[in-house]
Amino acid sequence: MSANKAHHYINGEWLADAPNGFCDSINPATGDVIGSAPNGSVSLAEQAVTAARDAFETSEWASNPRLRAKVLLDFANRLEANKDRIATLMATENGKVLTQAKHEVAAGFGEARYYAGVARNVFGRTYESGPGKMSLMTREPSGVVSVIVPWNAPVTLLVRSIAPALAAGCTVVIKPAPQTPFTNAAVMECFAALDALPKGVVNSVNEYGTEVGTVLSTHPEIDVISFTGSSRTGKIIMANAADTVKHVSLELGGKAPAIVFDDADLDTAVAEIKRGSLALNGQMCTCVSRILVQDSVYDTMKDRMAEAYEKVRTGDPMTDGVELGPLIDRPNQERILGIIERADVEANMVVRGEAPKGDLAQGCYVTPTMFEIDDVSSDLVQDELFGPIVSFERFTDEADALHKANATRYGLAASVYTNELKRAMRMSRKLKFGTVWLNSHNRLLAEVETGGYRESGVGRLHGIEAMNDFLETKHVYYEAEN
Repeated sequence: MSANKAHHYINGEWLADAPNGFCDSINPATGDVIGSAPNGSVSLAEQAVTAARDAFETSEWASNPRLRAKVLLDFANRLEANKDRIATLMATENGKVLTQAKHEVAAGFGEARYYAGVARNVFGRTYESGPGKMSLMTREPSGVVSVIVPWNAPVTLLVRSIAPALAAGCTVVIKPAPQTPFTNAAVMECFAALDALPKGVVNSVNEYGTEVGTVLSTHPEIDVISFTGSSRTGKIIMANAADTVKHVSLELGGKAPAIVFDDADLDTAVAEIKRGSLALNGQMCTCVSRILVQDSVYDTMKDRMAEAYEKVRTGDPMTDGVELGPLIDRPNQERILGIIERADVEANMVVRGEAPKGDLAQGCYVTPTMFEIDDVSSDLVQDELFGPIVSFERFTDEADALHKANATRYGLAASVYTNELKRAMRMSRKLKFGTVWLNSHNRLLAEVETGGYRESGVGRLHGIEAMNDFLETKHVYYEAEN
């Protein structure tokens, strides 16, 4: 593969085909061009699907769990060996603070190792329904999986889909985000270096439009779609999948509330909420986007959060000590600045974010914003804003906190801050979110399932239940002769 081209990877080969031209990858911190990647096409997508189908049907991949475990372990080792280079690529392509990028790569090879173990532990069961009557329930790989990955966490969000899919015995076709083709290509290089991996098991096709994504959500040879991204796009993919009744695994948008009770440790709450709201520069579906505070500590918490946000160090994500890097691109910077203008009119601005001047002006930076609001029906509360911007809201008691926290169409993640265990457990039971953290935020583990309620998604990733999206249960019935 050329050093400055992030090519497609199909059937074990690097392809520079660019029927729809090349597209530049831009460093959001500087505006500089990193390099160019070929744009895919319907033909390339179909070629990748065919390679994946052939590998599934003709190689030993689907029926050899020890091979799958070896490949995943070898991949994890390759990923770890290249961790610094890949983290640097990620920070350069999507603006993630380098320390966070390094953590993400480590989570990626940790997840691959977890599923290497799971690959050798996929068991069925038996049932004897009567004399000489035996039922065997086997667990078989679903087939070919399309994996559509966003730009904000291009390593972990890729590995958390492909690792359980590969562990189950499926083959995959990946569509990386157009903003992070070099990070994806570096991960693909880790697969390409594995002699034990059959050709066609892992494929990747770049895209800067909709052609490849449409193929990967409609092609009759695709059995499962694993998508992470916006709820709007997820609904389109779900509709596309309906004609061929594909299984879909969707992790979509979020509007995560952090609920702070009057008995909470405010030092912990401030630190966790600040970190949880600024992860990936606020561009993460599980980021804290709403801060709900009990009225007796409301003013104290508001002052402390305002001070914390005003002290955030914004700058080049490659610089030590920087807490907040740039947004992914100029359109998103302009979008967030527009939301701040609206909030300044429709709410009470506590900390007003801005695009920094001086040395940072060439990048897509926006400093943190926090605004007070009482109207839970406002778009500022209802919509996923996807940036370093949070609402600050008041509640009176548990019932009020639950009503307000649950008052959006999203249900991906939430956190609760209290020193009363019974209250914490009551809240976690009644909050309509797939993950509830207690006195912490954004603790994501390979071993533990994540996923959303309502418009935040379908299915689960991470943990043993992630395998369910990529396995079918088959009933084999045997009846002995009398």
